[in-house]
Amino acid sequence: MAAPVNRPGDSSAERPTPETSTRRLREQSQLDFEIEFLGGVLDRDPWFVDALKAQASNLAAKGQFARALQLDRRLARLRPEDAIAWYNLACTYTLLGMIDPAFFALQRALELGYSGRRRLRRDPDLHALRRDPRFARLLRRFGFR
Repeated sequence: MAAPVNRPGDSSAERPTPETSTRRLREQSQLDFEIEFLGGVLDRDPWFVDALKAQASNLAAKGQFARALQLDRRLARLRPEDAIAWYNLACTYTLLGMIDPAFFALQRALELGYSGRRRLRRDPDLHALRRDPRFARLLRRFGFR
């Protein structure tokens, strides 16, 4: 039997062995595992709403707000009547310092019936909005005193 020939780009050293793949998984955080897994799911089905929700949340938890924003925007397009989708979009815009679009998304969430009074007042993601006078006006307009 002839010895295997090493070809450029076909080195067995370049391919992970089952042992190194298992070790990488063991050392990976749950959040990183989910991001990688859901990324694969979304590569196959970019419109899978439950996977989009989970992935956007995971990316935000990792501080990857720009990537989370892409998914939150997609969710708002896929579910235009979903108040939670718009609320999450407002949070992500706020975290990126995009205050005007954040107010638009928050207003839309309230128009659609978002009613998390306590969350609106305490959510750390909305901290920058709460410092803006428009926030109090928006809450008053929708009956949140």
